[in-house]
Amino acid sequence: MATSMIHLFVTVMLVAAHTAFAETMMLQDFCVADLANGVKVNGYPCKDPTKVTPEDFYFAGLANAAATANSTMGSAVTGANVEKVPGLNTLGVSISRIDYAPGGINPPHLHPRASEAIFVLEGRLFVGFLTTTGKLISKYVNKGDVFVFPKALLHFQQNPNNTPASVIAAFDSQLPGTQVVGPSLFGANPPIPDELLTKAFGGLAAPEIQKLKGKFPPKK
Repeated sequence: MATSMIHLFVTVMLVAAHTAFAETMMLQDFCVADLANGVKVNGYPCKDPTKVTPEDFYFAGLANAAATANSTMGSAVTGANVEKVPGLNTLGVSISRIDYAPGGINPPHLHPRASEAIFVLEGRLFVGFLTTTGKLISKYVNKGDVFVFPKALLHFQQNPNNTPASVIAAFDSQLPGTQVVGPSLFGANPPIPDELLTKAFGGLAAPEIQKLKGKFPPKK
């Protein structure tokens, strides 16, 4: 009886898995995002196909380096996700350009919905990510190199040189999302209680917690 139940369970799971896979298959050529639609689903509703234009699949914003002078971290990200390229809706891919001033960093952050692969356009970078056991996987990468950051793991890039650098980043999500450690913890809205952060950071004094919160104003 137990063996029969196991076989039944395995069969049901295989059927469910096959069904889930089938439901992710494209049922149409594309689903250009209707960004003006107030309905929010896991992705955007489809735009009327008769109103689709080539511009829905086009973006020219990655051709030139972004200004990094006004960035406190010395880096600037130009994203080409579904919000900029509506034709990416339901396709599960997006792309960005990241520019780094001399000494600039893209601080520790994660993408909850995507893995990331970077291709170095110019310069040299120190890059790395942290495993869930706390191991740092890091490397210096140069022009023409590729480096991959696994999905949802903390990672960073640093330009240790006195010349600018830039990369193209590819994601397996139309909207990867980005969660930066500092602003997320110290700029939360409503704020995370000081006593919780004090304990979490090994007894960091309350005035220091307040000082850090002052550097990351809560998002509205």
